[in-house]
Amino acid sequence: MSKLWGGRFTKSTNELVESFTASIDFDQQFAMEDIKGSIAHVTMLAECEIIASDEASKIINGLKTIEKKIKAGLVEYSVEHEDIHMNIEKMLIDEIGPVGGKLHTGRSRNDQVATDIHLYVNKKTKEIIELVTTVQTAFVKQAEANIDVIMPGYTHLQRAQPVLFSHHILAYFWMFERDKQRLVDSLKRVNWSPLGAGALAGTTFPINRERTAALLGFENVYPNSLDAVSDRDFILEFLSIASIIMTHISRLSEELITWSSQEFDFIELDDSFCTGSSIMPQKKNPDVPELLRGKTGRVHGNLFGLLTVLKGLPLAYNKDMQEDKEGLLDTVKTLDGSLRLLAPMIETMQVKKEKMYKAVDQDYSNATDIADYLVTKGLPFRQAHEIIGKIVLYAIQQKKYLLGLSLDEYRSFSELFAEDIFEVLQPKHVVEARNSTGGTAEKQVREQLEQAKALVE
Repeated sequence: MSKLWGGRFTKSTNELVESFTASIDFDQQFAMEDIKGSIAHVTMLAECEIIASDEASKIINGLKTIEKKIKAGLVEYSVEHEDIHMNIEKMLIDEIGPVGGKLHTGRSRNDQVATDIHLYVNKKTKEIIELVTTVQTAFVKQAEANIDVIMPGYTHLQRAQPVLFSHHILAYFWMFERDKQRLVDSLKRVNWSPLGAGALAGTTFPINRERTAALLGFENVYPNSLDAVSDRDFILEFLSIASIIMTHISRLSEELITWSSQEFDFIELDDSFCTGSSIMPQKKNPDVPELLRGKTGRVHGNLFGLLTVLKGLPLAYNKDMQEDKEGLLDTVKTLDGSLRLLAPMIETMQVKKEKMYKAVDQDYSNATDIADYLVTKGLPFRQAHEIIGKIVLYAIQQKKYLLGLSLDEYRSFSELFAEDIFEVLQPKHVVEARNSTGGTAEKQVREQLEQAKALVE
């Protein structure tokens, strides 16, 4: 069967070329967007009296029939027709006859494919925003349920200062809040309509681009036809935001993996999110967070792949740009699946309060508070820091923790120490002392939690 664009050619396409250049295997996922864009386009053509209204009605009814068949799984796509756009146009002509060929009046595949992708990214961005909010809700629930649980806070993966677990888990809430804000902001650049830009230079037909933009829910129309068909910045931005989200998921996954190890034993993931070993029956492996961590590289790769494709392209459309789709589709699938798994895994994990507290009780993470204690007694901080360093070294040599030293031992380093030092060193006191805005004191965390709840309700 001849190509819909085959009038110029005297030879049929080489079979290898046909299969190599075809995109229908993956761009069929844009079928609903393609039909939506086509209905808007043909509606405008009739309103502008470029085609007759009865022809437009016939085309629209034909497109809706094809839409129903696609949703019912009753269509077969053909590599011969290359992509979703030509496949649907061929189906339309088969469905309603030659009048179906009028659908493409005043339009090119270049602005058509750009329109489809804008619609798709708009839809998926909104879906991802909802999924991010679901994950944030899981963080809020864990923070609220474990509001007063104390755990070690780390820098350099070394115990630094005690913090509330609720404070720690809410740090991820705010990471995801920034991700959500980036997604929301990106919609301002997604919601531009390229439809009507033609192949690159516009069209000779008296079309109304503002009308199709309104019908499709776009907020703006590209003012430059060359830019309209060649812009893929909005895909790069989506892939970039997705990469940041996956980086946050990976960081969290690393902590879940570490915390669920026997060495830490701070949490236990629900059995439904873990697997066992084929040879070691005692094993409970955190496979889900491990795979989430691993899939981050996949999403990063999709971003760098498209950056590389676009970096040397002249205006306007080039066949290289067909490579914008598979990475986008893969990223959407990966990110969607990752967020859907993450929320229930966080919500169902068990926090081991006693294990966390024991870790705080048997370390030197309260050392800074001794320095602050001496500062309140009038000693310059730098001198206090030196004294505490010596005290910690002494305690390590004596195989004691700071709460295990006697008052006489403290006073051997400074006469400023009094009995109240032992209250200062209690983990609960250490946490509650950090009552500055954004600090780990329970009062501050509760205020933070209220802010977080307001953002997800």
